[in-house]
Amino acid sequence: MPLNLYDSLSREIQEVFPMDGETIRFYGCGPTVYGPAHIGNFRTFVMQDVFRRVLETAGCKTFHARNLTDVDDKTIRQSQIEGIPLEEFTKKWTERFRNDCKELNLLSPHIEPSAVGHIPEQISLIKRLIEKGKAYLANDGSVYFNVSSHENYGRLSRLSERKVTTSSTKRESSDEYDRDSAADFALWKARRAEDGNNFWNSPWGEGRPGWHIECSAICMKHLGESFDLHSGGVDLVFPHHENEIAQVEAATDKTFARHWFHIAHLLVEGQKMSKSLGNLYTIEDLKKLGYRVEEVRYLLLSGSYRQPLNFTFDSLRAARKALYKIGKFSRLIAYEPMTRVEFNDFGIFTPVQEALLKDLNTPEALGQWFKTIRDLSAEIQRKELLVESDICEKIRLGFHACCEAFGFKMDNLSNLKIDVPKKIKNLADQRWEAKQAKDWKLADEIRLKLAEKGWEIKDLKDEYVISQMLK
Repeated sequence: MPLNLYDSLSREIQEVFPMDGETIRFYGCGPTVYGPAHIGNFRTFVMQDVFRRVLETAGCKTFHARNLTDVDDKTIRQSQIEGIPLEEFTKKWTERFRNDCKELNLLSPHIEPSAVGHIPEQISLIKRLIEKGKAYLANDGSVYFNVSSHENYGRLSRLSERKVTTSSTKRESSDEYDRDSAADFALWKARRAEDGNNFWNSPWGEGRPGWHIECSAICMKHLGESFDLHSGGVDLVFPHHENEIAQVEAATDKTFARHWFHIAHLLVEGQKMSKSLGNLYTIEDLKKLGYRVEEVRYLLLSGSYRQPLNFTFDSLRAARKALYKIGKFSRLIAYEPMTRVEFNDFGIFTPVQEALLKDLNTPEALGQWFKTIRDLSAEIQRKELLVESDICEKIRLGFHACCEAFGFKMDNLSNLKIDVPKKIKNLADQRWEAKQAKDWKLADEIRLKLAEKGWEIKDLKDEYVISQMLK
């Protein structure tokens, strides 16, 4: 079954398939390594990870490239403030990013090239653009892309509809976003005093590449002049992705990326994330507040990637309960994590896969997963389905496919504990005391009362275990 996904360029849902008939080559814009990535960044990376997992569990081969921006205004400025060489500064934050990715169980990209590692490729692309009359050298030694020379500029962001100026009299002065202008943008930035020792030699003098040229050059080297899919947060549509398209297509006269996959913003408690509001949470921040990375991952994929997702602490606690139910089911069927495979048979869980292949509909897929879990749990508890049966082995295989597609590690969830409210704990204690006193009537009444509240008790020899029921 193919994956059908919304394409930001055509504004239509289209099938994702490999141009070469073998491997789906896709690129995701990576982080600027000047500080810790926040949960808004990770919403994009988690959804890109699920995109790749869904393809691979459907039997598709992938080649995933994700860059590291280790030279731009932000990295240079912050390294200068801290008095640390740029390479040492960005290495620290690169390692932090990779550790966060590992904790979130993100698959490592097949290649993770850096901007600094591809300076020659960027210079080569700039040369091609100058030779074709698409770029020009300014008086200060910088090189700019001539937006007015590229007829199709603005297709991705519908620039003409937004009435944004493309006047060549304006100049982009930094790598920072300037959403109100689509003016000529820097391909090469002449050396400035504030750059310190962070410069490279070029045919146009000392300097460094502009931000946008980085991704274009990296894509062309590792994925080709045309490839299957390009992805990033919706905030990158303009100007970054628009400029990427212009640079490559102006140089090659070929379609850059055939499919564009963008992930919507993340809100926090209904507000836009910002430093001034103090809601730019990192993975480390949430861990310090007592939350688990599995809960963060669950929340980040719980909404449609095409709609803004509201991150709240209530929803994070709800994610904990949901994961507890999944972990409980894994114990019920005696599931043991398996070696990752490229193709998975979803079996009875096929509705989960169908939802994922339908525009990466993670909310519907999670709903189908829980519905199947609930139905199977009831059959097992009624003894209509034996854990030792061949059918249950197929259930374990299908459950494994779901875990792979969503990116949940069951060895982390199988021991997940859930907070029991004090009132529920008191009732459970009263029932245990009644049972010890052989007051079977009271013990049964309390058991029913707990069940009405969504809790069940399992009696052991010298103690009891209380857990939430699967709904």
